[in-house]
Amino acid sequence: MMRIAWAVLALALPVAAQQHVYPGTGQSPEQQKKDEGECYGWAVKQSGYDPSKPPPAPAPAQSAPVTGSGARARGAAAGAIIGGATGNDAGNAAVAGAVGAAAAQRGANRRAARDQQAAASQQEQAGQASFQKARAACLEGRGYTVK
Repeated sequence: MMRIAWAVLALALPVAAQQHVYPGTGQSPEQQKKDEGECYGWAVKQSGYDPSKPPPAPAPAQSAPVTGSGARARGAAAGAIIGGATGNDAGNAAVAGAVGAAAAQRGANRRAARDQQAAASQQEQAGQASFQKARAACLEGRGYTVK
């Protein structure tokens, strides 16, 4: 049992560095280690977040291939229509429309990837905060001061 507590405590070190625990009722160092290990496990169960096993990085956003993509085809069609309607060369206008649409598609893909990364980061921070709050509640319930 003590080995498990040590292993759990060792895995909690990144979190423990952010929270300072003071034995408020004269607990021995051994008792504090035991309590911190048990509270770590309890906090994982309560929060659903384990700092030793952070969630995997989000997969890159699925980007539509630019070559032969629907965006490029729609841009080319729109360019050809506008070029023909204005009396300009429809072929050149179609090429310009395709290039513009491809650039817009790449921009949309970058925005989607950025938004996905931001959402994953917020979820990670919320998990960490929930874990730390649960861990502190457990330790305070056992007579420790947590800051």
